[in-house]
Amino acid sequence: MDRIAIVGGAKLNGQIPISGAKNSAIKLMAASLLTDEPLRLTNMPRLADTRFLGKLLQRLGAEVVEAEGPDGGETLLTTREIVSGFAPYDLVRQMRASFNVLGPLLARTGQAKVSLPGGCTIGARPVDLHLKALEALGARIDLHEGYVYAQAPRGLKGAVINFPINSVGATEHAMLAAVLADGDTVLENAAAEPELADLAECLNAMGAKVSGAGTRTVHIQGVSRLHGATHSVIPDRIETGTYAVAAAMAGGEVRLTRTRGHLIQSLIDKLIEAGVEVTTHDDGLTVKRGPDRLRPVEIETAPHPGFATDLQAQFMALMTLADGESIIRETIFENRFMHVPELGRLGADISVQGGEARVRGVEALTGAQVMATDLRASVSLVIAGLAARGETIVNRVYHLDRGFERLEEKLGACGAQVRRLKGDGVEAEVE
Repeated sequence: MDRIAIVGGAKLNGQIPISGAKNSAIKLMAASLLTDEPLRLTNMPRLADTRFLGKLLQRLGAEVVEAEGPDGGETLLTTREIVSGFAPYDLVRQMRASFNVLGPLLARTGQAKVSLPGGCTIGARPVDLHLKALEALGARIDLHEGYVYAQAPRGLKGAVINFPINSVGATEHAMLAAVLADGDTVLENAAAEPELADLAECLNAMGAKVSGAGTRTVHIQGVSRLHGATHSVIPDRIETGTYAVAAAMAGGEVRLTRTRGHLIQSLIDKLIEAGVEVTTHDDGLTVKRGPDRLRPVEIETAPHPGFATDLQAQFMALMTLADGESIIRETIFENRFMHVPELGRLGADISVQGGEARVRGVEALTGAQVMATDLRASVSLVIAGLAARGETIVNRVYHLDRGFERLEEKLGACGAQVRRLKGDGVEAEVE
């Protein structure tokens, strides 16, 4: 099992290009099931999660072709025919978001059998809102032996769906199903993350009629069929924020390109509050930190446009070196403080009570062996290692490969001393 070794102390200076958004790309790939014509996705990240979903889509009947285009990775998906409506556990369990093939399969063929995704290390994350949305659209849902059996032999029907909470996955799932439903659908109290607007833009390019995506009310006028299209994946706001925090942690000056500052405005506000200089420009932003110690900051995670839960672990790592006590409240996932003991191994002073963490800044962190527990927690340990004295080794980095493309290469280009160790301890070659 691969590990990542970081020798801390080097300032970051240079440029980091941001990849396409993982959380958008995987839902856009699922949208390819809605048409028999080709869907070309550009600015595609090359990640473990996109590979997992590609394998599942191929099983269902899609042809998946990857290539390199002028703007980075491209993926061409063509599902001329759904050859199977069965998504087995051994594939769905590898990535929770693959459960979202249920809606497109149901919308296009009227039936599907998809494994429940199971638990998650950062929280229960039930799919009941997904299923209730599909039922509201007229689907008959049965649960048996860990599988969802869904049927809509006469097609889906438009409906008004009022979500009790802002669920990104359920909102996306409802959109993916409702675009081919008969009649109009209104999604109330919908999630408003930028990835929702990106999905709607792609669906509209395919012939759908979606308006209001990215707000709390989404209107969908069902159409009888969708056609092929080309769509560029939105920049990854979590990767953008992660490297912004990394630059603040290590010090120096880093320009993040091929992204948009407004995607992480809540983080930018907190970085500035902590004493970090952030400048936005047309194709991204520049993050600069001088020699002064960081100021402590209080944050609370919230649905977009609030502070993203996917950036909480990274920001906590940053606050371990602040001059004073920071307070971090996690309101989205109940188990998203599992990185706290690992940061403690590096010398961080953090206490947790319920959904609140108090981070008392220390003068310095010290390198140690640490263990990644989930995707965002794993990169927080890398960020901490950038500033720690000595060497930090992050184990179980397969989590990182799910969401960060060429992390060692991007950080290394800015002066970080970071390398990947293969399972046998030998340094891996950079492709």
